[in-house]
Amino acid sequence: MAVREVPMSWPDWLAHAGRPLVMGVVNVTPDSFSDGGRFLARGSAVAQAIRLVTDGADLLDIGGESTRPGAEPVSVMQQCGRIVPVIVALRESGITVPVFVDTRSAEVAAAALDAGADGVNDISALRDDPEMAPLVSERKAPIVLMHMQGTPATMQAAPRYTDVVAEVAAFLAERVAAASDQGVALDRIAVDPGIGFGKTTEHNLELLANMDKLAAVGTPVVVGPSRKRFIGELLGIEHPADRDTGTLGAVAAAILGGAAAVRVHETGAARQIVQLCHAIRHFRRNP
Repeated sequence: MAVREVPMSWPDWLAHAGRPLVMGVVNVTPDSFSDGGRFLARGSAVAQAIRLVTDGADLLDIGGESTRPGAEPVSVMQQCGRIVPVIVALRESGITVPVFVDTRSAEVAAAALDAGADGVNDISALRDDPEMAPLVSERKAPIVLMHMQGTPATMQAAPRYTDVVAEVAAFLAERVAAASDQGVALDRIAVDPGIGFGKTTEHNLELLANMDKLAAVGTPVVVGPSRKRFIGELLGIEHPADRDTGTLGAVAAAILGGAAAVRVHETGAARQIVQLCHAIRHFRRNP
C-alpha cells in the first residue's frame, strides 16, 4: 500500500494544487439519480474512482445513501456495507488522494475514517446527528457543510426563499460558527450552497451568479452542479448522464465566481475548465 501523509486542511490542499480543486463523485447506491446504480458493486465503484483520479480528481467523494429528490434514509449498516469495502480497496490499490465520505451519520463517518477516508461531506451541515461535530473535531477531519431546504424526501416540494443568496449565505455562516463552537477548526471547514437541494432552477442560477457573496462567508466554497435537474430543464436534456457538457458551463460559472472546489461525476474535462477559469480569474484580479 502506498504511504499516505496525514490529511491536510482545505488551505493546504488549495495551496498544494495551486488552483481550485476537482472532487470526483462515486455513488455506491442502487438508485443514484446520475447513473442509476452503475457503481453499486464494489469492483465497479473502485474502478470508477480510480478512473476519476486518473482523469484529474484531486479529491474523491464516496456516498452510500442516495440524496436525490424523494430519496428515503438508508441505514447505518447499509451505508457502511456499501462504502467501507470501497474505501479499503482504494487504499489497497494505492490511491492516495483525500477521500470524503458523503453521509449525515457520525457512525458511518467514523467507520469510513477508520477504513482510510479523510473527511466528511455532510448535507445536513451537522444538524442531523449531534455526534458528527465531536467526531470530526476529535479526528481533525475536514468537513463540507451544505445548505439544504427540507430533506431529500421533501426538498423539491415547492422550495421558497425571499432572497435565496442572502438566506443561503446566512445559513452557511451560522453553521460554520456552530461547527467552530463545537471544536471544529476553521481550516477544516468548507461550505456548499447545495445546488439542487431545495432549490428551483431560478434559485440555482441566482446562486451561481452570486458566488462571490457566498465566498464572503470566509471558508472555501464547494459547488456541486453536476448533472443536476436545472441543467436538464435549461437545455432540454432529460437523462442526467447526458448533462456533462452543461455541467461544465456551471463549473465555469462557479470557478469564475470564486468557488474553491467543484464536485463532478466526470473529472477530465472539468479539470481543464477549472484550470482555464482559474487563470482567467487570476488575471481579472491581478491585471
